[in-house]
Amino acid sequence: MKITLLVLTWDEVEGMKAIMPRVKKEWCDQIIIVDGGSTDGTIEWARENGYFVYVQKKPGFRHAYHEVMPYIEGDVVITFSPDGNSIPELIPDLIEKMKEGYDMVIASRYLGPAKSEDDDVVTGFGNWFFTRTINFLHGGHYTDAMVIFRAYRTQIIHDLALDEEAGYRLAEKLFFTRISWEPLLSVRAAKRKLKVTEIPGDEPPRIGGERKLKILQWGAAYYFQFLREVFCWR
Repeated sequence: MKITLLVLTWDEVEGMKAIMPRVKKEWCDQIIIVDGGSTDGTIEWARENGYFVYVQKKPGFRHAYHEVMPYIEGDVVITFSPDGNSIPELIPDLIEKMKEGYDMVIASRYLGPAKSEDDDVVTGFGNWFFTRTINFLHGGHYTDAMVIFRAYRTQIIHDLALDEEAGYRLAEKLFFTRISWEPLLSVRAAKRKLKVTEIPGDEPPRIGGERKLKILQWGAAYYFQFLREVFCWR
């Protein structure tokens, strides 16, 4: 089993300096820094420290994923945020669970003793509400359906059509935004009854940089996706 770690960055040089030295290169077969166009030295720092950097051409998380697909060598992808929200020491735990035959393993912020120190009242309620909606509409059993930090088989990106525009185009057009594919991944994995599990994973506060969350636009677009998926994807 080959492992590719995708590290998503956009002006995260402070977080990179604090977090990436804790990521042991022997944990993964490939590490790719996927950058959204940083101007704070993130790209330069990553290259100086020996990381392969892909700078995306179109903005948005899902475009970052789509564009970097040809470079992914791993049978398993781990998506990771270096802003302090993802704990690097959980990477081996995700890998060990994947070796047990799971299609996806999520580092849940709300499982067991885990907690989010980055949530506020709005984001905490939103994550709870969206996760419960996915479970209700699509038969999931998640405690955290929205988080970026997770591992999954690379093949399910194609099997679940995450790399096709149809799943995002209308939601993004209606709400004037660009969204990521983690919520849609959670929905379609539940609908396909893939083998999914979670491990507890705290979410510490972010380190430096600016929070890029667009609460109202992203929330509306994701909820539209959840409802649309009831009727439009089999």
